[in-house]
Amino acid sequence: MRTLHTDIVREGWIARLPESWRPYALLMRLDRPIGAWLLFLPGLWGILLGRPDWYLVALFALGSVVMRGAGCVVNDMWDRDLDRKVERTAGRPLASGALGMRQATVFLGVLMLIGLVILLQLNGPAIALGVFSLLLLATYPLFKRFTHWPQLMLGFTFGWGAPMGYVAATGSFDLIDALLYGAAILWTLGYDTIYAHQDREDDALVGVRSTARLFAGHSRLFVGACYAGTVVLLAACGLLAGLHLVFFAVLALAAGMLTWQIRRLEIDDPVMCLRLFKANRDVGLVIGAGILAAQLWGRW
Repeated sequence: MRTLHTDIVREGWIARLPESWRPYALLMRLDRPIGAWLLFLPGLWGILLGRPDWYLVALFALGSVVMRGAGCVVNDMWDRDLDRKVERTAGRPLASGALGMRQATVFLGVLMLIGLVILLQLNGPAIALGVFSLLLLATYPLFKRFTHWPQLMLGFTFGWGAPMGYVAATGSFDLIDALLYGAAILWTLGYDTIYAHQDREDDALVGVRSTARLFAGHSRLFVGACYAGTVVLLAACGLLAGLHLVFFAVLALAAGMLTWQIRRLEIDDPVMCLRLFKANRDVGLVIGAGILAAQLWGRW
């Protein structure tokens, strides 16, 4: 009997929640924290590059969990009919009927209220950026319907933490922050193309577009170009910010980790695609560690 491919995790701590809570946890993707990590990491880079502040880091970490959850609710509200037709997503709470639209709407309101409380702890310019991010949050799920570049839109959305973190730490936006945002966009474009290969065949059947479908057999080259651009822009950030050489040594390690992903990419193996996608949490943490080490080294 064929085993259906899904990345939904119903075991572990999710199974120990009260039964009525589980659909909400799954709707927020709390069973899969990788998305919250990937939303948080560009913000971490921005904070550390601007001015290391652990209170801001904590706010961004909590905010990433909440807003990633809100983004998942919005995504599933838009896509519930499409999700029923895709093997990996058919078990999502709205697609499966475990939750209704009214319940999802109320839950989204609660998450947005919590997000607002967190946002109001930041400075004025960062609050303004946070308000603008709501437009990205609400619209990025639509792009897969009319463009092959929804992964780019996700890059704009998930990468938004880079300018927000930098502005929250420094109070201003400059060329360093612009380059950091560009690096975050390209990084997201690369890893989400890998992720999209899990659904490539189902997407073709239901008419959903993606860079995975657009580049198909050339995906290794495309992802490689995205990752190379990420490393180049991060190096430019380090140069303009005057970071210690330790940053560039650690960046070389991150570049090696990204190269490993490209070499291992098998677009017809959804399990490997998911593994490579998840590996980007460690890449992001290594880059953050490199920025922090360079900042601390410069003070010694």
